[in-house]
Amino acid sequence: MTTAPAPPAERVDRDLLRIAFILVLGTFMASLDATIVSVGLDRLTEEFGASVAEIQWVSSAYLLAVVAAVPASGWLAGRFGGRRVWLAAVGVFLIGSVLCASAWSASSLIAFRVVQGLGGGLLPAAGQALLARVAGPGRTGKVISVVAVVPLLSPVFGPLAGGSVLAVAPWPWLFLVNLPIGVAAVLLARRYVPVVPPAPQRTAFDLRGALLLSPGLAVLVYGLTEVAHDRAVPATIGVVAGVVMLGAFTVHGLRTRSVPLVDPRLFARQPFGAAALALVVLGASVFGTTFLLPLYFQSGRGMSAWEAGLLLAPQGLGAAAGSVLVNRTISKVAPRTLVVAGIVLILAGTAPFTWLGHGVPDAVIASALVVRGFGMSMVGAPVMNIVYSRIEPEQLPRAAGALNLLNTVGGSVGTAAVAVILENRLAATGADVPAAFGATFWWVLGFCLFAAAAATRLPRTRPREA
Repeated sequence: MTTAPAPPAERVDRDLLRIAFILVLGTFMASLDATIVSVGLDRLTEEFGASVAEIQWVSSAYLLAVVAAVPASGWLAGRFGGRRVWLAAVGVFLIGSVLCASAWSASSLIAFRVVQGLGGGLLPAAGQALLARVAGPGRTGKVISVVAVVPLLSPVFGPLAGGSVLAVAPWPWLFLVNLPIGVAAVLLARRYVPVVPPAPQRTAFDLRGALLLSPGLAVLVYGLTEVAHDRAVPATIGVVAGVVMLGAFTVHGLRTRSVPLVDPRLFARQPFGAAALALVVLGASVFGTTFLLPLYFQSGRGMSAWEAGLLLAPQGLGAAAGSVLVNRTISKVAPRTLVVAGIVLILAGTAPFTWLGHGVPDAVIASALVVRGFGMSMVGAPVMNIVYSRIEPEQLPRAAGALNLLNTVGGSVGTAAVAVILENRLAATGADVPAAFGATFWWVLGFCLFAAAAATRLPRTRPREA
């Protein structure tokens, strides 16, 4: 991957903002759906007469499909063009949504969630690469700061949306709500999003790499999920097999003479290596907290899904406010300054949760979530801007795929890790559920500190000086 100094920032006009809004619709639809469905798992258990262990695969199958699809996004966008791949991904996601709504059993719903996840896995990377290509290096930072806030908002609005849907409509509408968003995104994209030509030098698809990387990641995430469910044999098999396959992919990526699906050498180059490590560890922290807090609100405090979502809403407000600040400063402030400051705010916003066992008032929780959301918005956009603004345009799809892959894997591994830690703490503390959650949040703080250490390796100069 060749890098180049970032050019001076250029003005973001109305046309580019409209394109960004259209592409964000796809990412928002996919990320929101994951959290909406998680709220409805109890209802689905009743409807299909399934066990909790079986219905949990409605979420797990979607996650595994997303993990499997992300690595191929870079090659697909480079081979067929970003706009075409993005439209196809929205189409696959909508088809999967209709199939899910028409499911007749838990098994059929799980199978259809795989279809939905394949489309959802392609959307973020394809959309980001396409937007960065349309914007050009000089405008990438500002426009990405708008896009990057979407994954931070969807876990907040998901429980609210899911609770609202189930209050007035039957369970198929958990999936049918995607249709108007997706159809509007397709129609708007066909009219306003320009066609970006495929890469001039087309490379062969790395079939061997795909057979190692995507299944390896999916098996690893499956194994970690089974660890969280305290199933020793499938957990061991999944983790060992996943690590072996990923190790084999790394060897293949270093030795192959063709272009690998994801080039392992990218992670040894600066600033990509530091940016990647910061994203992985921070993803583990952010998604781990997104898993822990709703569970604590509902199991530790007896709240409904709607009440839990309402208490999480301040995090979305903080993220929205932070994105405004990032949009105004991303081209003027050193990436390291923004990212480290953001992680410090995340640390400050997470610290009160370590005292859940002592009774933390709702007002303190809401204030801490505002601080966390503000800090989270200061990390993703600067990290992506570092990478997207300093590589050749034809390499954007692969870089976007690699960054989204790392974020997804970090979130998956982080969620599984905190689930295992929580189970152990619950067993150790007995009936003191708040104390178990508080002890688990100390590990989340540790993830943040590790991310801060990685962020100190980011460029210290402003984009215009780089």
